[in-house]
Amino acid sequence: MKRIFLIVLDSVGIGAMPDAGEFGDEGTNTLRSAHESSFFHMPNMKKMGLFNIDGVDFEEGCGEPVALYGRMKEASRGKDTTIGHWEIAGLVSENPLPVYPDGFPEEILREFSEKTGRGVLCNKPYSGTEVIKDYGKKHMETGDLIVYTSADSVFQIAAHEDVVPVETLYEYCRIARKILVGKHGVGRVIARPFIGQEGSFVRTTRRHDFSILPPADTMLDVLKAAGKDVIGVGKINDIFAGKGLTSYVYTEGNTDGIRKTLGYMDEDFNGLCFVNLVDFDSLYGHRNDIDGYAKALAEFDSALPEMLQKLKEDDVLMITADHGCDPGYTKTTDHSREYTPLLVYGAQINPGSFGTRETFADIGATVLKYLGVSGEIAGTPIEQK
Repeated sequence: MKRIFLIVLDSVGIGAMPDAGEFGDEGTNTLRSAHESSFFHMPNMKKMGLFNIDGVDFEEGCGEPVALYGRMKEASRGKDTTIGHWEIAGLVSENPLPVYPDGFPEEILREFSEKTGRGVLCNKPYSGTEVIKDYGKKHMETGDLIVYTSADSVFQIAAHEDVVPVETLYEYCRIARKILVGKHGVGRVIARPFIGQEGSFVRTTRRHDFSILPPADTMLDVLKAAGKDVIGVGKINDIFAGKGLTSYVYTEGNTDGIRKTLGYMDEDFNGLCFVNLVDFDSLYGHRNDIDGYAKALAEFDSALPEMLQKLKEDDVLMITADHGCDPGYTKTTDHSREYTPLLVYGAQINPGSFGTRETFADIGATVLKYLGVSGEIAGTPIEQK
């Protein structure tokens, strides 16, 4: 019985890709920015080879790393969560998902308002915390929904829980999801509930993503069809719109995600446990909070010894990311086009460098090969030396 634990540290990029300038992200390096904080402390990932990866030159590497390590290049034309995870799972997106730097077209908003019975506020790219600060009062006075986007392919709906019950907000998101198809098929419709009073509005943990269905099978579908367990932890179920999973559980942040991952390590299953730890991105990267980002990395690193101890003889732990979100990059608070790390550890894994791979999809191909499953997805398995 083989188990793979694939953990995505959401947004932990390790340096700008060659085409980062085309995305407005030249010079970004999420891990380097976090490294500038006095709270940065990652001795366990250092032992695995994190700082031995090509291009990571801001801290001395380990003499004898215990993991297989290297960096991943994104082949898809994007830098968002959906595209990144799809590619990790073997689906390369040649065309980017639509984005709306000037807001959504009037015909989209008109249909949305007609079907929800509510007006719309904002309709601009906006910070999620700033938008409720600037529009929360008017929303509470009028009942109009706060609709906004970002540099990513997202249609976000913010509403106060006292004005719009959370389940009603989710229904509004389902309405938007049905409208946003075809050329307007955004990657995610996101419910952003908040609470509090003017001057102290705060978002709650009851966010929910309604993703577009992956346009082709991924490693999740291949594994499920082969009779393997495919467990999603955190946002995984939302990112893949439930496609290819045999079970899933949501989390309330990194601490809860780590706890639930450790719990699955105590269970018997045969297949993949796919984990997303979102706080790096949502709480710290998007808010330019370098210290918070560093603390979150230190928290994950401190959990690694227990994770490694729970691994069985045939188990494999894979740690990667889906894009960057440099907390030290002050030109924007959006995602950044960066290389991502990949660390692969297990009793059956030979330590060493695999250099730089041309697509995240090599991760999915490697998962399938290790689990002895064949399927038609992008990517080439990473061979051990």
